[in-house]
Amino acid sequence: MKPEDVAAYLQQFPDFFDRNVDLLAHMTVPHPDTGRAISLSERQMHALRAKIAQLEHKFAELIRFGEENDEIGEKVHRMCLALMSAENFDDILQLTMTHLLDDFSVPHVALRIWNSVLTKEGDEFAPVSEAVSFLAGDLQRPYCGTPCNDEVMGWFGESADAIRSICLVPLSRENAPFGLLAMGSEEPERFYPEMGTLYVRRIGDLVGAAVLAELG
Repeated sequence: MKPEDVAAYLQQFPDFFDRNVDLLAHMTVPHPDTGRAISLSERQMHALRAKIAQLEHKFAELIRFGEENDEIGEKVHRMCLALMSAENFDDILQLTMTHLLDDFSVPHVALRIWNSVLTKEGDEFAPVSEAVSFLAGDLQRPYCGTPCNDEVMGWFGESADAIRSICLVPLSRENAPFGLLAMGSEEPERFYPEMGTLYVRRIGDLVGAAVLAELG
């Protein structure tokens, strides 16, 4: 008789052990860890404890993720309040870099603005190529991964060669990009394709709104 036949029989007659209680009491199976013989009831209890432990671990993970999200949300809120207090573009730039470094551990930040009604001096307003403009417009979500554009990497200056992962967040008005926020890290896994981008998008929205309020 094959194991499948036994399983099929027990499924067909679920009351088998009710009618053969003595047999159930004397049956033993190997312990999953030690291999010693244990009763079926003990084996069931072991499986139940293992399942409970898994559920407790999953629950602890959910709590931890929730706490982490609350912490990130608080940091984004602080950044929002800071940007609201900015008096000029230089304040916006400095506050963005400071909060990304201090609260989010992002060591390298670059910003480019185009199509502004105001003419401003500084690297942030240096002309960008059509390729970069197209890249910003083509992003359906922030890009996270390995460096993908030499021109953008040039924005990081001397730090560019050390950067192993980047995040590019388009700044848009009515779905039309007018800038790009670039973040970089020496850690290859700091920004990766599968990472969540909810808070990164919110940061981009905050920076974009602050820039628009200042420059129009």
